[in-house]
Amino acid sequence: MHHFAYRDGALFAEDVDLTALADAVGTPAYVYSEATLRRHFRVFADAFAGADALVAYSVKANSNIAVLKTLAGEGAGADVVSGGELQRAIAAGIAPEKIVFSGVGKTGDEIAAGLDARILQFNVESAAELAAIDEIARARNAQAPIALRINPDVAAGGHEKISTGKKEDKFGVPWAEARDLYAKARAMKGVAVKGVDLHIGSQIDDLAPFEAAFTKIGGLIADLRADGCAIETLDLGGGLGIPYGEGAVPPHPDDYAEMIKRVTAPLNVKLIFEPGRMIAGNAGILLSRVLYVKDGEAKKFLIIDAGMNDLVRPAMYDAFHEIWPVVESSGGETVYDVVGPVCESSDRFAKDRKMAPLKAGDLVAIMSAGAYGAVQASQYNTRALVPEVLVNGDQYAIIRRRPTYEDITALEATPDWLP
Repeated sequence: MHHFAYRDGALFAEDVDLTALADAVGTPAYVYSEATLRRHFRVFADAFAGADALVAYSVKANSNIAVLKTLAGEGAGADVVSGGELQRAIAAGIAPEKIVFSGVGKTGDEIAAGLDARILQFNVESAAELAAIDEIARARNAQAPIALRINPDVAAGGHEKISTGKKEDKFGVPWAEARDLYAKARAMKGVAVKGVDLHIGSQIDDLAPFEAAFTKIGGLIADLRADGCAIETLDLGGGLGIPYGEGAVPPHPDDYAEMIKRVTAPLNVKLIFEPGRMIAGNAGILLSRVLYVKDGEAKKFLIIDAGMNDLVRPAMYDAFHEIWPVVESSGGETVYDVVGPVCESSDRFAKDRKMAPLKAGDLVAIMSAGAYGAVQASQYNTRALVPEVLVNGDQYAIIRRRPTYEDITALEATPDWLP
């Protein structure tokens, strides 16, 4: 459920008329519903009520500090994958003891920052990274709490580019090497073995791969404890999908939680979850205006002012997003390719999409754009990053402004030898 709905034929975000909002802030623009963010977090957290669990929101899904502050107020922790995300999470008021640091390429400075902040744990993805953390921690007279990310070789995810649990993926420690690497970690003075971590993919719409991976990791925990490891935490990652409007409907968090409680009950561990898309995805839209309607020889093109630099998911993942007219029409249906202005043939949001007839100047809402939208945006073609707007009831605030041309070029410099 989200808080975008029609009233008398006009689309609203909570109690804000999107037509009036577009006139005020311009298009394209991301619009987020605070009520939806809060509701989705509560649905997930409440599913694990009574369990020893930390919901560490995946900052990479939507890292705007206002979004993070909203979730921090609900009690969220954070899963970060860079030093910048760590700084954002702390700036938003998320306690360091609720932060886990994931990612395959942590730099020395990022590891040091995590140590200085006293985060909950580092999720370690390779033997080389483990050695680096040990060395940096010892140099600082510290001990890094770690979990090894174990690759269970379970394939899952809505697209090959977001499946992370197979043995050939870049993520995680191979299953066959797990016990040996834990033994090496136990002997290191700069690390403290705390847990086990896994993450098998994103936009997963079936509980079966989750259950297979989580059951397999339970057996590993028993082996590690027999080896002398005091396993206290089990980070099960994220990956629970959302309904984008096409295809399978993902499991409800209650069903996900019931399965996890059943599988992990004998393990006596603190559970850590890293949901991102499930919380933020349907809490946001990309608001855009029609520039032109172009009649091709075989089809019509709806050319809008949002481009693939603003929302790259359709170009990168062939992702499906519903596209709603901001003002409803009863004029039948027209088939469009919905495209943007970027000078790339892949700048397309929908192909052969049946929609109400639209004309230049009309507004559309690209739905389910709250996750992996603004965070992946670029300024390709020197197109300014679009503003982000947070709605709360009948109020709204611009939480990231649209940069000017001067802002875009401020970091650039011309060498003295050029005229």
